Formats: sequence, structure tokens, C-alpha cells
Amino acid sequence: MQSGDVLRSIHLIPRNMVLGFLTAYRKTISPLYGDVCAYYPSCSAYAVGAVQQHGAVRGTLFSAWRILRCNPWTRGGVDDVRPHQHFRYDLTAHGFVVPARKD
Repeated sequence: MQSGDVLRSIHLIPRNMVLGFLTAYRKTISPLYGDVCAYYPSCSAYAVGAVQQHGAVRGTLFSAWRILRCNPWTRGGVDDVRPHQHFRYDLTAHGFVVPARKD
């Protein structure tokens, strides 16, 4: 890894830390509740997509808004994360965000 790659990766650390937390939640706590979300994808899957696409801050805000909308009186339905118009990163097999390769 060259110094330019390291500099391009530093700002992804908060995003990947939040993704690590969400992954841990989805593997440990989420299975205890089962499939109870009125929306598709589930709120935790939505949070992963939002943070991947929009970063730690905006992704967390989008996720919080989604959780506030997910209640017993909602109709639910399909509610996908809007893709970021200028998403310029790659995703690893585990869902973490890395700089796009320059192939």
C-alpha cells in the first residue's frame, strides 16, 4: 500500500467503524428478535447500506430516521437506500468500504 492509498483511506475509518458495529449487532443481537421489521430491507440492513453509501454521519442520520418511521402503525413496504450519486468506493466481501481500485 502506497502513501497515497493510505491518505485516501483515512477518511473511511469512521464509516468502517460504524459498519463494524452494525455487523456485530446483526450477528449477535438481531437474530434474537427475528424478522420483525415492517420494511424491506430490515432496519439494520438499511443502516448498513446507508452508512456504506453516505458515510458515518449522514448514514447514521438516515438510519435514525428509518428507525423512527418503523413502528406498529406504519404500513411498511420496500424502502431501499438511495444510492449516492458519486459513490467512488469498492466494498469488501464483509461490507467494508475501501478506495476504488485504479484498474
